[in-house]
Amino acid sequence: MLLRSKRLPMQDIITIDGPSGCGKSTISRLIAARLGYTYLDTGAMYRAVGYKAMQTGISLEDGPALGALLDGMDLRLAPGDGDTRVILDGDDVSLAIRTAEMGLVASKVSALPVVRQRLTEMQRRLAEQGRVVAEGRDTGTVVFPAAGHKFFLDAAPQERARRRSLQLREKGMAADEEQILAQILKRDADDSSRSLAPLKAADDAVIIDTSALSIEEVVSRMLEKVEKQQEKIQNKF
Repeated sequence: MLLRSKRLPMQDIITIDGPSGCGKSTISRLIAARLGYTYLDTGAMYRAVGYKAMQTGISLEDGPALGALLDGMDLRLAPGDGDTRVILDGDDVSLAIRTAEMGLVASKVSALPVVRQRLTEMQRRLAEQGRVVAEGRDTGTVVFPAAGHKFFLDAAPQERARRRSLQLREKGMAADEEQILAQILKRDADDSSRSLAPLKAADDAVIIDTSALSIEEVVSRMLEKVEKQQEKIQNKF
């Protein structure tokens, strides 16, 4: 049985970072469901901002305009059958933001300080009650640097492209695996090289290569790590 610490609320925050296609969304949802935690999809928030900017004709490099856009934007996350449902100004944009193109758009807006600051603040507010599994690219390094449990998932680019293509086809969307691979490599380069909150593993994160592992194998390994860490904390009191 997994233990939960009431004395150290940050121990009830689990961060799962990694690049697109490494399995972190599916794994994060499963971890949250098995622990009874809230699942926080931070990447969906950046995609939603990028989507709104594209819809309104705002440049993805115009920080002041994007800041004003955020001021008037009603963004909500809700549980769904698969991915998190993203409600933007009353419209369900869950499918529209999940394309590879929107992933590149999200990478661009996430590099702007005003967007990063606003969404980081929102993510921290959403996690104030603890018991959260936060998924993204900087949740363990920037958003929740004191989180009790940090993981960084990765996989070979070709395997990630294969998984992403399959995921899109299952949703009835077109998917060109070679094109998706090129987009993955570009986003990896963009996210890893940016000066603000680059994609990288936290120094104290557990790194798992999911290339040759099943979803269940990864989930089991992570839950075992969480349980052992929480037992150590409980034994101190």
